[in-house]
Amino acid sequence: MVPPFLCVWFIITIMTCRLYLITPPQIEVDEFKPRLIDALDGGDVGAVQLRLKNSDGTPAPVDVVRRAATELMPIVQARDIAFIINDHALLAGEIGADGVHIGQSDISYNDARKAVGPDGIVGVTCHASTHLAMTAGEAGADYVAFGAFFPTNTKQTTASPEIEILESWAAATNVPAVAIGGITPENCAELAQAGADFVAVVNSVWGYRDGPGAAVKAFNSALKQH
Repeated sequence: MVPPFLCVWFIITIMTCRLYLITPPQIEVDEFKPRLIDALDGGDVGAVQLRLKNSDGTPAPVDVVRRAATELMPIVQARDIAFIINDHALLAGEIGADGVHIGQSDISYNDARKAVGPDGIVGVTCHASTHLAMTAGEAGADYVAFGAFFPTNTKQTTASPEIEILESWAAATNVPAVAIGGITPENCAELAQAGADFVAVVNSVWGYRDGPGAAVKAFNSALKQH
């Protein structure tokens, strides 16, 4: 854990919309390492989420996530970037990750908080629901995630919030909002303008034609213009 960095994480969030990288659902760790380094060297990144899934969309086994986290977390944290693990809250707390991201069908917020401790980040997926977001925020969530805002092939989604949800959320609370779903350098600025504190991206970085580092540069350029 790096508690002092978490303060910086939130302070910068208030100032500008930042990039939140999510790993592909299945990776070969040794092959992915240089791609991750290339992405992080491309410009400002606020957080990296390790999100590994089986082919059927269920969470990858904890030993698979543990090996990947052990290899990738030092690369991320050495750059003062938050390293967040999807699904596996107990593992996140055990290995010293900066936080955990949970969905509505995962463990409860209270259990996630116990796992990562008072200084850990707990983010909660809230789909297109301000009610779910308010519930999470009142419980103490460090950020809420809305989406999918645009069509995406990363995962099956049933929620498609209007961009206005970011405006109403920003007006109602200081809890940071993460926008996710089909976000590209071409459409991210409108989400930032609406009030998103982070834009979460997967394929638009790892599948970018000129490589992950170039993708991060393109996103940062677009976000600075909003």
